[in-house]
Amino acid sequence: MSIRPLKLLVMSIWLAAVPALCAAQVTPASGYTPPDDTQAIRLGATLFYDYTFMSAPTAKDADGNEIHTNSFNVSRAYINVTGNISHVIGFRITPDIVRDADPGSLQGNLVYRIKYAYAQINMDDWTGDWKGTWARVGIQQTPYIDFMEGIYRYRFQGTIFVEREQIGGNLTSSDAGASFHTGLPNNYGEVHFGVYNGEGYSKNEVNNQKAFQIRATVRPLATNSMVVARGLRFTVFWDNDNYVQNANRDRFVFNTTYEHKYFNLGYDYLNGKDQTSGTTANTDSKGWSFWITPFFHEKGNGLEALLRVDRFTPDNTTSGKTNQDKQRVIGGVAYWFPHPGGSATAALLLDYEQLKFDQFPDAAANATQKRLAVHGLINF
Repeated sequence: MSIRPLKLLVMSIWLAAVPALCAAQVTPASGYTPPDDTQAIRLGATLFYDYTFMSAPTAKDADGNEIHTNSFNVSRAYINVTGNISHVIGFRITPDIVRDADPGSLQGNLVYRIKYAYAQINMDDWTGDWKGTWARVGIQQTPYIDFMEGIYRYRFQGTIFVEREQIGGNLTSSDAGASFHTGLPNNYGEVHFGVYNGEGYSKNEVNNQKAFQIRATVRPLATNSMVVARGLRFTVFWDNDNYVQNANRDRFVFNTTYEHKYFNLGYDYLNGKDQTSGTTANTDSKGWSFWITPFFHEKGNGLEALLRVDRFTPDNTTSGKTNQDKQRVIGGVAYWFPHPGGSATAALLLDYEQLKFDQFPDAAANATQKRLAVHGLINF
């Protein structure tokens, strides 16, 4: 049974609710302080840079010499433009860089593209204790990846597990669409859902199929008297999409995270279903990831460590040892530079990454990869 009518119903309900909420009258209470409607525009920047040395496998240069490839790279350079027309209407425009690989153009150049461009309607005036309630339209963050990166914080080393490992189209951090978000009372969690093109911000929409994505996060001990218990979160995420009509591209993720004064940790379980055509069989994939980031002083100030293990099976339709598995291990030591205040951050990470391919048929093409890198972050 197709859930396309469900997608359209959910979309229609909240789009119809937005004008009604915005038109609602609020009677000021005695001593009421009106919100600040000063129009503003703010400029920020994000930079990821690295030096990466490939210790295995080796490669050949133009003369046939065996070499270890290595390079200095800039993998991200954002200019963040954010602002507000009033305390109700805000916006964000963020260009991103990408290496141009099109042989018919200026191949090898770094070119700009739009990563985020959306308008936001803030609804906290009308939602009482349900704070953080808003709707967005445009190219925007998808519900899961942006949420997770606020806890994991090491995207400058590489993408998180559910974005890095997938078949038939990875989960993407940004896409064009419309979404709704609200927080639960007393900081007990949040819900974020939306309808998106499904191809990601870097690709055109290719047909009439849309992706419905929803994330629900619960903090069961948010008001517990023990402060250490409040950092526990449980999250479920579902991405329901189609390659073409009646050909599924689904992703289900279960996640748990824990934030503590001395460490953050997380666990992801991923299950995917891909059917590239209505005439082909489903391919099931699955995997998990565990990571921990101990803080030797305090979060975001001084030395930290990164330990992460991923395991992914791209095709789980066979049984026993014939399944192909990708196994990734990442370990590193980071230094987060002290800053006098505000949200600006800078960090350096020395890390080692190993990726092994088990039971893959082409041993040469799937040789074990080993990388040593220095990654840097500037976020202002």
